[in-house]
Amino acid sequence: MSQTTTIHGEKISLLRILGPGHVWALGVGIVLVGEYMGWNFSVGKGGAIAALIACWVAGLLYTCVAMIDSEVTSTVAAAGGQYAQAKHIVGPLMAFNVGLFLVFAYTMLEAANAITLGYLIQTVGGMTAMTDAAGEALVLHDKPFIVLTIMFLAWLNYRGVYATLTFNLVITAIAFIAIIILFFAVKPWTTEILRHEELMTGLPYGWIGVIAALHFGLWYYLGIEGTCQAAEEVRSPARSLPLGTMTGIMTLLIAATMTWYICAGLMPWEYLGQAVTPLFDAARFMDSMPLMVLLFIGTIFSTLASANGCINDASRAWFSMARDRYLPQWFGAVHPKYRTPYRSIVFLVPVALLFAYYAPLDQVITFSILSGLLGYTFMTFNVIMFRRKWPIGTIQRGYVHPLHPLPALVLLVLCAATYFAVFLGYGTQLMAMMLFFMIASLWFHFHRYRYVRRGDQFTMPWPRPLGDY
Repeated sequence: MSQTTTIHGEKISLLRILGPGHVWALGVGIVLVGEYMGWNFSVGKGGAIAALIACWVAGLLYTCVAMIDSEVTSTVAAAGGQYAQAKHIVGPLMAFNVGLFLVFAYTMLEAANAITLGYLIQTVGGMTAMTDAAGEALVLHDKPFIVLTIMFLAWLNYRGVYATLTFNLVITAIAFIAIIILFFAVKPWTTEILRHEELMTGLPYGWIGVIAALHFGLWYYLGIEGTCQAAEEVRSPARSLPLGTMTGIMTLLIAATMTWYICAGLMPWEYLGQAVTPLFDAARFMDSMPLMVLLFIGTIFSTLASANGCINDASRAWFSMARDRYLPQWFGAVHPKYRTPYRSIVFLVPVALLFAYYAPLDQVITFSILSGLLGYTFMTFNVIMFRRKWPIGTIQRGYVHPLHPLPALVLLVLCAATYFAVFLGYGTQLMAMMLFFMIASLWFHFHRYRYVRRGDQFTMPWPRPLGDY
């Protein structure tokens, strides 16, 4: 069901024009940057082997996320993704919080992408040793590129979703191919280049390091759930969303494993654990100019694809909340020409710029991970309530995930372990973010809740559970 917004007396809706390839590009495009940067901080937490364990544990977590999301989103096919799910299944307060989780997770991820792109251009500029007319070395600064990246992608999203996600499809595919080419360039079937036996040091911090590594291990896959944000703009949600999401998580599992194998065999774990652009650094260790150029392009494209998808997803969540009066309705406008939530897109630009300009990369990544983690915790309760309120056979589902409720229980346990991992290194940030969401909940309850039209919240053609809505 497509919902509309009214502008100057005319009802305007989002366009249903996206296919499975666009869904794949949205999910993988957002997440693939996690192979190009950020994941390696897990190496610094517990060593290379701990990072690999964290990679696969996080892969299990996100497989559960993809399974749950595919079922619920293929049924609740509305803009806003998990926010729309919470609105229909749980209630307004949970929906408001889930919407904030989504907005902050994607906006912080967008900021992290811009930081990485700026750093990379600054690094490559330093390597080229360019000089001005007076013969003095030219220094490229990262800040202008951070600003330009966010502004350009916001403009692209402002102009239309089809061109935006088609752009994502192309550059995501190129970034993924770059990882594959680097993988075969290091000749993984020999020990000629890779030095795993020499560089692998076991577990330098023991099993507590493995738990700590789980914090940044999520970065390999964070954002795959973003496929459901465009549910209202997908031609066939029941087919496209499960296919695009599950194909995406398989793609990312392969990419994550290859990335770890390459980097762990080329760089000491102490260096790898603090690198900003590990795959580009891997190409530098190969001392191959063609590979350096390729991985430079791959890193640039992955950050652009991720930031582009993040703007799309964050704006859809913000737009959906405004349309339902959880936020001022002014943000719920659709552009009369481009059919995009343009006010939401523009509003979130300065938020992303503020964090990208002033905050350190690991802090920004942590804020994004924590916001996403809160959303995953919600999903465990959401799917159980969904199955209880509308059992199999009572409503039409596009996809039914197997082994229920096992994926939800596994997801809950892994979320709890990750909270502990974050607390070990970033306890202050964890407490600050929890406090922020508590204050936001109080604001919604005492100020904004009275504007919500409970009778209009339920838009799905389902039988309404007794006592709800």
